[in-house]
Amino acid sequence: MNAEHKQPGPWVKSSYSGSGGGDCVEVAAAPTVMHVRDSKLPNLATLTFQAAHWSALTNSVRHHA
Repeated sequence: MNAEHKQPGPWVKSSYSGSGGGDCVEVAAAPTVMHVRDSKLPNLATLTFQAAHWSALTNSVRHHA
């Protein structure tokens, strides 16, 4: 496992999350991957997506929402 998988950050929440809590995810970009975690449980598991896969996912959501 390389360094970008071990120490992601900084973590960022969507501007759509608001300040009232709720169901939010945070993301942290690295050169070739995107890390995703639950903002309410940041010490639990983190999902890691290859940059191309993350881009495809977010583009799909934007166009089908």
